Amino acid sequence: MANELTPSATDTLYKLGSETFTSSLGTSAAEFEKGFEDIAPGFGRLILEAEFGTAYHRPGLDLKTRELIIVATCATLGATGYGAAKMHIGAALRAGATRAEIVEALVQITFAAGLPTSIGALEAARDAFAALDKEGR
Repeated sequence: MANELTPSATDTLYKLGSETFTSSLGTSAAEFEKGFEDIAPGFGRLILEAEFGTAYHRPGLDLKTRELIIVATCATLGATGYGAAKMHIGAALRAGATRAEIVEALVQITFAAGLPTSIGALEAARDAFAALDKEGR
């Protein structure tokens, strides 16, 4: 099939995605990938290739903006997305966002996702900030 990626292309995306994941999120891509192997083998690799190897490198947005969008969109999912929002809060800070910018992004979701969702997201941010403070970041 003409649209299939060659093994070398997927290996390149995987390598780039793993490097981007580790540098953006400050945690091991290998550990992230391993977390899915018992239930969905290959799923972690797919995320590394597609999200971190491809989507993160699209033109048009700087990393700070990209991470603020990810935090806000994960937060709009409510409780389902709060874990991912917390993970990306650290990435947004590493990309140059301030805590005030992150909080403001989460306040703004009130009008699209609802007040309870925004309150939950702000509580998730508080937890993420506290964890980062405890780690000295």
